[in-house]
Amino acid sequence: MILKRAYEAASPGDGQRVLVDRLWPRGVSKEKAAIDLWLKEIAPSTDLRQWFGHDPARWDEFQSRYRAELDANGEVVGQLRDVIRAGRTTLVYGARDEVHNDAVVLAAYLAGPISAGS
Repeated sequence: MILKRAYEAASPGDGQRVLVDRLWPRGVSKEKAAIDLWLKEIAPSTDLRQWFGHDPARWDEFQSRYRAELDANGEVVGQLRDVIRAGRTTLVYGARDEVHNDAVVLAAYLAGPISAGS
């Protein structure tokens, strides 16, 4: 599984490109983004996203809250796991911060042991 900003060029090595944000990346055309699947439902809730605001001071709490949302969202998590099992997958996100964003949490969540909700 690869993580890539939506503003980076798509490449043949990306495999399936899955946008994991609730909002489409600003200023990126559908052609340039080359998204195969947009899983809005797997993104953090609007309330959580707005609370976090990409503030690194809230990072630990954001991770905990987002993981709880993922635990409760087993159907869409399962859908993404199926895509990943099918072959190379790139999780695409729009955040500027490449360390503190939902795709980082999601990738770690998917790489870990399967929890009860997934």
